[in-house]
Amino acid sequence: MGYRPADAMAFPRFEGISTFMRLPYVQDLQGVDAAIVGIPFDTGATYRAGARFGPQAVRNGSRLLRPYNPGLKVEIFEHLSVIDYGDLPVVPGFIQESYDKIVEGLEPVHRAGVVPIGVGGDHSIVLAELRAAAAVHGPLGLAHFDSHSDTWDAYWGQRYTHGTPFLRAIEEGLLDPARSIQVGMRGSLYDAGDLQEADRLGLEMIATDELFDLGMDATAERVRRRTGDGPTFVSFDIDFVDPSFAPGTGTPEIAGPSTREVIRLLRGLRGVNAVALDVVEVLPAYDVAEITAMTAANVIFEFLSLLALRRAG
Repeated sequence: MGYRPADAMAFPRFEGISTFMRLPYVQDLQGVDAAIVGIPFDTGATYRAGARFGPQAVRNGSRLLRPYNPGLKVEIFEHLSVIDYGDLPVVPGFIQESYDKIVEGLEPVHRAGVVPIGVGGDHSIVLAELRAAAAVHGPLGLAHFDSHSDTWDAYWGQRYTHGTPFLRAIEEGLLDPARSIQVGMRGSLYDAGDLQEADRLGLEMIATDELFDLGMDATAERVRRRTGDGPTFVSFDIDFVDPSFAPGTGTPEIAGPSTREVIRLLRGLRGVNAVALDVVEVLPAYDVAEITAMTAANVIFEFLSLLALRRAG
């Protein structure tokens, strides 16, 4: 029998050391299918800092999650052995050194055949996550949910921030643009050329206005068709969600999807070959009653459910 959460009938949900879904904190990868991995780095942020506290907030926000997903009709832990792997070491204020540590921490997870679910941290961490994943799986497809494209070249002359990781990843050959799609872009821009960058890079993009025109089911189908059957990285920035539902984030943009719409969209991703996933940019200092942390925790719950369904066949 694999790893699963503590029994809530034996240990009430407010008890115990905080891990995701009250899963066991384990660093031995034998017999493990998926691992929750905290990556508490936030000095790639260009506006609000504080997402270094996101992993612990998301763990706390996951306490009420239960094993069965009625929407997808799957009991996660009948098919998956899942652990909380703890947090990776980082070097606050030093992005390249932190990248090295993140890659060093994640590459063995991939080599063990375990799917890491990263919990950030700001979105700059995804470049290191992609380096680790591509070292094992080769160039990856990308399903990226965000209100920003994160394909800018530089901020104040700095090429490594939470606004630049996907451009850097394409430059480094970590992503296959022909199997990559970005969903949810919205908000004001520096100029009209910002949204043309995706086309230049070979990415498909569905901005928020088109997302609502298409609907969640059709958008999910576009994502599945674009990523195909190859190894795919799924990256979810919590600011994809409208800030009325997820205020605790670093760069909020209004007029986004509700939590109900987000869950419907994610459930439509059944079949995507996700070899790594992440949820980033949870900033608890700006949260209200844990609603952002709980939203992020439920996004991860849906990810785990999709992995379980894929494993179940």
